[in-house]
Amino acid sequence: MSGPTFPAWRITGGRLLTPAPFLIAGIVNVTPDSFSDGGRFAEPSAALDRVRDVVAQGAHMVDLGAESTRPGAQDIGYEEEWRRLEPVLQQTLRLRDGSPADATGLPPRAAPPFSISVDTFRAETAAKALAPCPNAPHSGADVINDVSGGAFDPGMDEVLAHYKPGYVLGHSPARPDRMQRDPRYDDVVEELLRWFTLRMNALVKAGLPEACICLDPCIGFGKTPAHTLDVIAAIPRLLSFGRPLYFGISRKSFLEAITGQAVADRDLSTQVTTALLARAGVAVHRVHQVADTAATLKLVRAFMR
Repeated sequence: MSGPTFPAWRITGGRLLTPAPFLIAGIVNVTPDSFSDGGRFAEPSAALDRVRDVVAQGAHMVDLGAESTRPGAQDIGYEEEWRRLEPVLQQTLRLRDGSPADATGLPPRAAPPFSISVDTFRAETAAKALAPCPNAPHSGADVINDVSGGAFDPGMDEVLAHYKPGYVLGHSPARPDRMQRDPRYDDVVEELLRWFTLRMNALVKAGLPEACICLDPCIGFGKTPAHTLDVIAAIPRLLSFGRPLYFGISRKSFLEAITGQAVADRDLSTQVTTALLARAGVAVHRVHQVADTAATLKLVRAFMR
């Protein structure tokens, strides 16, 4: 049984990420209030150890986030977001590019090739993350992962058009502090289709090549468990855009609604769901448990031959 063929995803510098057939984005939350890891990686040294771990476990991309977007999270502002992000991003760039030494003066551990994604909805943060590093031998981040799809900061389109990074175009009908307050749609799938059409057209018109765009319906962002199941059932319709699909379902609350499991007990459910999504055509999987996901996707790939 043959599986889907995914289009390549173009990232900063014109490089291509070609799912073979799947990509794993390893989550690194540089926050004190993540719903899942509860601030375990808020300190730069712990975050960098986490980066090394997820890359060693098989992540093709490291997704760095310095502001929680869990339901109910408050806006921390650009300055605090960048204060948290900058030291971890700089060290991760050095690791990606094999710089001779990190900020401690010690040689970095050897790492397999990987790309860097920055999870932000702020144009100013995105611009700083993407800018080439002064007095350093490396460029900036490769991908901007924006849960708002440009809705929260109108300056995002200009930044994307300038740097032309990979872009995860997300969908969230409201900011995190209120997005789960009784979310309602006439038809959640039609809303997603309209949103992706509108935003892709606007971004291409602004100057971001369509090949740079990856689509994320943002499970858990202004969506009930019933909405989530509707979105998953509509994966064939979402694939009609001809762009890779990016799903972040790892340990999400809709799994609790179905299984009754608390956050700490959702890893097996995450793997089962990841396998189903991959078989349905989802190319990029944003997860906490990278090694388990790598094994899951190897099995899916074997069964899809």
